[in-house]
Amino acid sequence: MKPSPNFRLCRDGFGRLVFTGAGGRACEATSVRAFPISAPDEGIVLVDPHGRELAWIDRLSDLPADLRELVADELASREFMPVILRIVDVSSFATPSTWTVVTDHGETKLILKGEEDIRRLAASALLIADSNGIQYLIRDRQALDAQSRKILDRFL
Repeated sequence: MKPSPNFRLCRDGFGRLVFTGAGGRACEATSVRAFPISAPDEGIVLVDPHGRELAWIDRLSDLPADLRELVADELASREFMPVILRIVDVSSFATPSTWTVVTDHGETKLILKGEEDIRRLAASALLIADSNGIQYLIRDRQALDAQSRKILDRFL
């Protein structure tokens, strides 16, 4: 049996996450991932509106189901990082270029301003920033289909 955390979480009337610590003090809280790409379900911190740490969560799975759901919902509401599954087309191999991609949220177009907006992460993962500031993740470029890899290689 997992130990019960020494805090409580709930939503207030405005839908904000409220943290109540062991001392009974309640305040608004936000959940933040320490390692959003390499370990998304490990190292989660609850912070107050000033960014001060309220609680550290080693693993999301360590929390009871009701708290886990609240923290996961909070993370999902503040993080939006579509995962690119396939690159359908690019308007040009010179930048800026418009990419048509299929993500885990459907097909979309993004504008790549320059090659420097493609960042290499651990192993074969990539992070692509579009002109609107949205970050797109490619978890494993080797797992992409051949056409997608060929297009991507022209920019790397």
